[in-house]
Amino acid sequence: MLHQLLKLTNRLMAPFSTHLAHRYKISLNEFRMLMTIGALGQTASHELAELTGVNVMSVSRAVSTLQRHGRIEVVRDPKNRRRKWLTLTDEGRRLYEIMRPRSEQVADYLFSDLSSAEVTQLDTILTRLIDTLEATDEKGRSLFIERTKPKDDE
Repeated sequence: MLHQLLKLTNRLMAPFSTHLAHRYKISLNEFRMLMTIGALGQTASHELAELTGVNVMSVSRAVSTLQRHGRIEVVRDPKNRRRKWLTLTDEGRRLYEIMRPRSEQVADYLFSDLSSAEVTQLDTILTRLIDTLEATDEKGRSLFIERTKPKDDE
């Protein structure tokens, strides 16, 4: 079943790589960050990592590239100097408005053969799986990483 989930993920990315990546010169992680920032309006990098499940270093690289290409603006929070707010620029907003309907098309197609009850059931199952993967112990360590490490790493 794990391989089916991986295959599903790969298949879901086909429209992105076929229709968007080359045309708009945007990587998958940049796309994910752009879409999340666009949906939220404003967020911080650590929140992007948490919301998307993409590791902090990959988020940082994507944010840097988006900023370099004029797609997002990064502004230090005057109330918390360590926090940087990320918002879309006009160019980022233009891209978001182009890509959002395409993302919705993918979702509509993916769920088109499911009943509303099945979609609700899938949402419940996915939420439980994500909660399982994000669970931590009393020291804040990932239970998933700790319980799946090879025996020779102990």
